Amino acid sequence: MPDFNALLNPRTIAIIGASPDTARLRGMLPEIMVSQPYPGKIYPVSRSHDEVQGLKTCASIGEVPEPVDLAILMIPSRYVPDELERCGKAGARAALIVTSGFAEQSEDEGRGDQVRLADIAKAFDMAVLGPNSEGFASSTLSVAATFSPALHAPEKPMLPPWHDEGRVAVVAQSGAVGFSFFDLGRKKELPFRYVVTTGNEASTEVFDLVDFMLDEGKTDVFILFLEDIKSPDTFRSAARKALELGKPLIAAKLGRSEAAVRATASHTGALAGSYDIYAAMFHHYGITVCDDAEQMVDTANTFLANMGRLPKGRRVAITTGSGGAGAWMADACVALGLEVPELDPKAREEIDAYLPAYGTSQNPVDGTAQAIREIGYIRLAQLAAQANNVDSVVMVASTARKDSFERERPHFFEVAQTLKKPIACWSYTIPHKISQEIFAETGIPLHTNMRNCAHSIAALADYAEARARALSAPGKPHEPHTNMETVSELMAAEGRILCEFTARTVLAQYGIGNAPSALAKSPDEAVALATAAAGPVALKVQSPDVPHKSDAGGVALNVEGDEAVRRAFETILSSVRSNHPDADIPGVLVEPMTPDGIEFILGIKRDPTFGPMLAAGLGGIYVETFKDVVFAPAPLSETASQALLQRLRGWAVLTGTRGAPPADVDALVAVMVALSGFAADFADQIFEVDLNPVIVHPEGEGVSIVDALIVQAS
Repeated sequence: MPDFNALLNPRTIAIIGASPDTARLRGMLPEIMVSQPYPGKIYPVSRSHDEVQGLKTCASIGEVPEPVDLAILMIPSRYVPDELERCGKAGARAALIVTSGFAEQSEDEGRGDQVRLADIAKAFDMAVLGPNSEGFASSTLSVAATFSPALHAPEKPMLPPWHDEGRVAVVAQSGAVGFSFFDLGRKKELPFRYVVTTGNEASTEVFDLVDFMLDEGKTDVFILFLEDIKSPDTFRSAARKALELGKPLIAAKLGRSEAAVRATASHTGALAGSYDIYAAMFHHYGITVCDDAEQMVDTANTFLANMGRLPKGRRVAITTGSGGAGAWMADACVALGLEVPELDPKAREEIDAYLPAYGTSQNPVDGTAQAIREIGYIRLAQLAAQANNVDSVVMVASTARKDSFERERPHFFEVAQTLKKPIACWSYTIPHKISQEIFAETGIPLHTNMRNCAHSIAALADYAEARARALSAPGKPHEPHTNMETVSELMAAEGRILCEFTARTVLAQYGIGNAPSALAKSPDEAVALATAAAGPVALKVQSPDVPHKSDAGGVALNVEGDEAVRRAFETILSSVRSNHPDADIPGVLVEPMTPDGIEFILGIKRDPTFGPMLAAGLGGIYVETFKDVVFAPAPLSETASQALLQRLRGWAVLTGTRGAPPADVDALVAVMVALSGFAADFADQIFEVDLNPVIVHPEGEGVSIVDALIVQAS
């Protein structure tokens, strides 16, 4: 097992390729390293220089006089693999490869060299960071193994003066962006334990490091910058562990704008771009997603300040000395799914004792300048927090003057230590340096961006809900269905695409809908099946070569009467053969029309990284117009399926609107659980599944699977 402690907290370091020229990266890194109070030994390795930064050099890694924990490679890319191997033979337990020119370039040679780096790391069981990494910083031993300008000011310590140890970790695939979080966060007095940039990730990936830091137990909040996830199992394990331990992960993922360009046979597959799947995985594991670096740092600050006091709901009390600013914050909170209820009578009575006649205790609580002068911002927030019908508090303040906050400093400490509900402050003026220090020192997060403040409170609420779900229903190993062997035989007998007749036969084995009884191969057989149905029928062509039946003219609905059925049968075959002359057509399905209900779409999409994902959304015009579809990894429990439905913008349609009865959500959830179990059982065999539409009938009347398609992996 690679020793990540030797990587991030090394006692001896060799810098291979070190230079005294501080205008070059090979000189910047050692210059920054020696500027920090690192207590260990640093050995520059160079054949060109006798001394670097006042340190005597060694001609090779083999000449370093003691075992090396960490070797830093800053030499041309063509020499890196052989040098890494020499480091392994010399006993180095970890390596940082700053050099670029590997898989990030188009040449096959670079990609081949990166594969060799991974092989060497595995052979020597080394913790190897990079290549193409900007390095890392660790406040534990004051290690600054980077050339980032963010660490180029040694007069500013890596930790704020009121923190003995770091509690925030940055792990980023981008070096420049990774250290930008440090730069922003130190200005906001965040205590960083680690800033690590993983580069090309030939060996060590983001979630390898997250897992190590979780086991180490010293990091409370993680800021992650992701380009991709190469090892989904490591991601799942680390993300689940973080959620169970209550260590928030705050992430940004590149690629939101990537379009889903892959041609697909199913409707479900066409609904998801790659970012949709990442977003689903993040939501499943309670990972907070942010839009920019400042928002990530602000959110991390709020999480850190409120560790141990997550909100029990989404209700927010807002206190302010400015009515306009308070109302503006209320709008921002509501826009993010938070609630701003009128405070309960007892809390209002206590607050009213301090308010002038022109103030209000409703919520937002407008104390006006008069009340702020009398009791202060933090005491007003403390009074509002006592309301039984709020779960968190946002204090809106002007922090441009330091006087009032210096007077309130003791109360800040008191509230920070005794308050049971999370709190954050938005300053609508630029904070005075002393004001900012008081907030940082007492541990109450101060925001200068209104939306970021509201976002961080919403993130706390989202995280609390995700953690409650995880702890109330811990993951259990998936148990294959008892009919799995039968289904496997059925699918093995078919081609890549299973049309509705075969797909529904397969799915019925999992308790999903009913298997159709027969296909009509002639007009007479169609009439006989329609007569048995005793009412209007639907006729649908069945062919693995025609996955989209309607587009080929292969569907007729509400057909009644012998002659009408005959004509419909003949018209369907004529139209389909015209559009698909080579199609294999086993027959036409004739079934009673399904009773009315809410159209829904369920499906499975096998993601190349994360495997089978369940898709759920309102069907018909909703899915086409609003793209109101959500995803979650299979398999899903009943609780997770219900929570997935509630994420839909159109959730209210299922609960009953404008006098309509509520839909049979329980029956829909049962289908979702069964479908996700089917997908998990055949994770390597199923490419896509499409149930579209599923008709959800009124409560107690179940659901109907109107159409189905299964696409097997080729």
